[in-house]
Amino acid sequence: MRFRFVGTGDSAQVPRFGCSCPACQRARVLNCHRRGPCCAEVRVDGARILLDAGRMDLAESCERERPAAILLTHYHADHVQGLFHLRWGAGEPIPVYGPKDAQGCADLHKNAGVLAFQPGLKPFRPLALNGLEVIPVPLNHSKPTLGYCIAGLGTKLAYLTDTLGLPADTERFLRQWQPSVVILDATHPATHREPRNHNNLDMALSIIERLAPDQAWLTHLSHELDAYAMHNPLCLPPNVSLAADGREFEL
Repeated sequence: MRFRFVGTGDSAQVPRFGCSCPACQRARVLNCHRRGPCCAEVRVDGARILLDAGRMDLAESCERERPAAILLTHYHADHVQGLFHLRWGAGEPIPVYGPKDAQGCADLHKNAGVLAFQPGLKPFRPLALNGLEVIPVPLNHSKPTLGYCIAGLGTKLAYLTDTLGLPADTERFLRQWQPSVVILDATHPATHREPRNHNNLDMALSIIERLAPDQAWLTHLSHELDAYAMHNPLCLPPNVSLAADGREFEL
């Protein structure tokens, strides 16, 4: 099983439009510091499974390699906007799984096109997907949102974005499930004292300490966190790293 960060930014992305902070200026010059909408992909036995669909070039990448399925964390635009182009494609339907959300996003459900939306996933009920066991877990956000616990080939990975802390039942499940890899929302720097809908760095590190995975990656990162990190050492634990667009690793 192979995991790839396709995008690691928040809804404003990096660089943020109109912003002249050091992180945004750097990202305009060096592509390696850009952050697109937060999304990822898992590859197993030749199949490609997408986690969220916020990239505006999604149809192009899916034309090169059609996904076996798409797992949506929630229906905010920066996590589904790539579907608006993709849905008008041709060929075999692409299964799309996500939380139960009657509103969804605009008319995606009414005019699904090539997208085969499945009934809303129920928290903690496993889904079998291309040889993997996928367990959706509820997260704390402004729309119904799921994280995904993915198990296969002796590895357990928890993908947890967008969230502010963790619901008690989700944290209890994760402690028992014991993921070896945790990928967690850390949108704001620790100096952001009143976060809404997303963790700041201290909150994310506290969650990781309690879950005690072998490896953790911080994602859904804002330009403010990048700017802070340019001038202040983050002092991350040895098993914690900042994610970057295009970074991939074998599980």
